Amino acid sequence: MEIALARLYNSPTTNVIGVDNMTVSNQTVADIFDQCAKMLQIKGESVHRWMAYSRVAEAIRDLPRDLSAMAQDRTLHDIPGVGKVLAEKIEELLNTGQLAFHQELQKEVPLGVVEMTEIHGVGPKKATLFWKQLNITTVAQLEQAALEGRLATLEGMGKKSEQKILESIQSQKKHRDRTPLGVALPIAKNILAYVLELDEALHGEIAGSIRRGRPTIGDVDLLVAGTNPEAIMQRFVSHGEVEHINGQGKTKSSVVLRNGLQVDLWVLEPSRFGTALQYASGSQMHNIRIREIALKAGYSLNEHALTPINAAGELLSEQEILCATEEAVYAHIGLPWIAPELREDNGEIEAAKAQQLPHLVELQHIRADLHMHTTWSDGSKTIREMAEAARARGLEYICITDHSITSRVANGLGIDRLLQQREEVQRVNAAMGNGFTILHGTEMDIQLNGTLDYPDDILEQLDFVIASLHFGLSQDRATITKRLLNAINNPHVDMIAHMRGQLIMSREPADLDMDQVFAAAQKTGIAFEINSNPKRLDLEAQYARRAVEMGIPISINTDSHRIEQLANLDYGIRTARRGWVPSERVINTWSLERFREWVGKRGKA
Repeated sequence: MEIALARLYNSPTTNVIGVDNMTVSNQTVADIFDQCAKMLQIKGESVHRWMAYSRVAEAIRDLPRDLSAMAQDRTLHDIPGVGKVLAEKIEELLNTGQLAFHQELQKEVPLGVVEMTEIHGVGPKKATLFWKQLNITTVAQLEQAALEGRLATLEGMGKKSEQKILESIQSQKKHRDRTPLGVALPIAKNILAYVLELDEALHGEIAGSIRRGRPTIGDVDLLVAGTNPEAIMQRFVSHGEVEHINGQGKTKSSVVLRNGLQVDLWVLEPSRFGTALQYASGSQMHNIRIREIALKAGYSLNEHALTPINAAGELLSEQEILCATEEAVYAHIGLPWIAPELREDNGEIEAAKAQQLPHLVELQHIRADLHMHTTWSDGSKTIREMAEAARARGLEYICITDHSITSRVANGLGIDRLLQQREEVQRVNAAMGNGFTILHGTEMDIQLNGTLDYPDDILEQLDFVIASLHFGLSQDRATITKRLLNAINNPHVDMIAHMRGQLIMSREPADLDMDQVFAAAQKTGIAFEINSNPKRLDLEAQYARRAVEMGIPISINTDSHRIEQLANLDYGIRTARRGWVPSERVINTWSLERFREWVGKRGKA
């Protein structure tokens, strides 16, 4: 459960999640289900019972539709893991803003005890121990007890464990938020490359939620196959950004960086690397399903190896089956390899069993970038400089899409400047020579009243037209949805960029009626963008998957304002893969001829 740590320190008592006289969001329902799962786990309920709530919470977070709309359509049972009982609980939450089951559980397990499990080194067993033995029911009380040395007196604890818990609390107080993928991934790459400079470190991978491409992450997980664990660990903890060493062992070490990010490193024998990587990549739900399949196939599976078992679950021998690769792990239990981005227990296992996994888009499939800015508006480089940089990255064509007139703060182009820019695009295009093409377009604002910045006769002259919501994002659902629909229904608009206007961890997305938006897009054939800026990653994965299922084209673009931002395409690819997007559904994987044909069919001359 990913409880916002900022909530943990505001008062001695924890606020109960709930709402009055307002729409209950998917996130609220997911948080309440997560809390139910934790409370059931602390109570000692069976793993199947508490995991049912946890699994549904994760599924709800990834939904591309509002739960209220699904309840109205009577399609709540379509959510993975939702049966009659959980559907009724969702409807109770939607109708009342509260859940009686959740409130009853709180009478048995304080929510503060649940929140203690979010502290590194405190699982359900330890949280229960602190609660039962010391009457600790909040993180603040836990911190005070650690400062006073009271935790160390408990069975199974000690000064070392107490100190680690205290350090974890203090670190999380300093850095309470999760870390955006755009921050965590470069750090993970840097540290892994640093470790792999050792000859003893043979190869390595970034695991965890980074590998699955989630937009935010908790900790960084690194795995290295090597022949001298002690040397590798010493190299790891000596990285210049390490502020504190949580622990250093032969197989695992953990550090906290100067920016507060925790990084864990596992060192494995090369022959065990595959099982460890599969385990460390997650997700928890996916791994539980994989272990269940392994048991049915006659194996016990953990992060170390596969071990043959009999029908009673007893080990047949001590002979382990080692897997140097993930492919070997999946093959032993009768499945094809499943891409990490899909491992959320959201249908990927069923697709694997049926040999129906999608052929996901890859970075190498991208032939164009259809959204970028230059010095004509708020970019830092000229048309020629952006074109040269794009060609150097292996692209075949690009589209220059500077801002329209309403974006005055971004030096947006009026009609006269737009037509002047078209002439420059043509001049630079001729100078680039054969094998590379520059198209001319615009990123056009959708105004507060829903009108567009340029008239249709101007839009007809452009090669590609993007419409975007840049302001008024807090408008009520009906108003902002109508604005967007006006753009979607204009035959001269080819793509909607960063549709919901979110900025990860700093601005919530616009409250759009996504059912109406998707229905309109399916009718008009317009494309939706996955914006690769790691601060946006909008369209999110669940909506990208819905677009694919409804036949709505996808475009993965960088929205670059500087040359170095062209490298952000990797983030958009990760998001698309999380959304089950195959390469053939991405319009900028197409040849220039096919792309132009598609645009032409949308009303262009």
